[in-house]
Amino acid sequence: MIDRAQIASVLADLVKIESINPELVAGGSGEAAIARYVAGLKTHVQKLGRSRANAVGVLRGLGGGRSLMLNGHLDTVGVAGMENPFSARVEAGRLYGRGAQDMKGGIAAALLAAATLAGDSRLRGDLVVAAVADEEYKSTGTRALLDEIKTDAAIVMEPTGLRVATAYKGFAWATVETQGKAAHGSRPQDGVDAIAMMGRVLGGIESLQAKLEAAPAHPLLGSGSVHASIISGGQELSSYPALCRLSVERRLLPGEDASTFERELGEIVSRLAREDRKCNARTTMGYSALALETSRECPIAQTLLGCARKIVGKPAKFGAQSFWADAALLNDAGIASVLFGPGGAGLHSTVEYVHLEDVALCAETLVECAKEFCGF
Repeated sequence: MIDRAQIASVLADLVKIESINPELVAGGSGEAAIARYVAGLKTHVQKLGRSRANAVGVLRGLGGGRSLMLNGHLDTVGVAGMENPFSARVEAGRLYGRGAQDMKGGIAAALLAAATLAGDSRLRGDLVVAAVADEEYKSTGTRALLDEIKTDAAIVMEPTGLRVATAYKGFAWATVETQGKAAHGSRPQDGVDAIAMMGRVLGGIESLQAKLEAAPAHPLLGSGSVHASIISGGQELSSYPALCRLSVERRLLPGEDASTFERELGEIVSRLAREDRKCNARTTMGYSALALETSRECPIAQTLLGCARKIVGKPAKFGAQSFWADAALLNDAGIASVLFGPGGAGLHSTVEYVHLEDVALCAETLVECAKEFCGF
């Protein structure tokens, strides 16, 4: 049985340490300080540059068993609009604060599970606890981790409400630029309006969304999607805009990748150019990440579900998630991976909390799963 008071104490410590991703919010502290705290619990720090770090610990097994990684991210998004984001206030069984649910609750569960197993070190296979940097941006933490460590399977402790999630969508980012011609607003014969031209691109994106919704849906994840995210252009009211820039995101299903979206955008731009020779648009692909689809029949999925049913009861079942996580990177490296973590509310919002009892149940499930999967 995991000590509930210790769960609350460790989680409160984690939430009180600001670990905002500096790639997302200027001035964010990054993960170095929180990695040092986690490293104080018998792990070591893998430095990734100024203010960025992973904390990685390995509980060596006796030999002859499978290895398991418990993976979770230390970074958070920003705190704009939040009241007392690092107070770690506890009320009605909930602990509040930035990162409480996403995903310091899962980190706390992994740390307490590992401490419990270390106190009775009879695992046959190795247990790795990896508290990583930068999941909220480009996952440099897990990418660096994979240069050093590989395991047979992994559990990523994202907030799933104590369900075993085996699938989620990927994403691809792109920029579209329309080129116009600057001119005085009183001389339409001399100008080409890049912003109005972008309106046609937006119409193409709206049509693409309708096409995606009409396509056969994935049994767990539904349809892919696309949306315009950020738009900018023009310089003053009295001039025709010479340039308009649009940032677009496509959510990807298993089997799709960045080339899927590149082809779709290319078709939109090519069609517009055929319809009007003045329509000058170009696309640039940005960062992308694959979807996750892990077989529910694989050993880690079956083992974790069985242990969760024993500890959690009826709420434990298979599921899927809408958000992206590092599990897809682990899967792509040959490490069969699933998501499993506590419930709560407020991902990236102004009020975020995690259920403390869920954190404890998550930790107890991780202990049982490690024993069964690694051998005990």
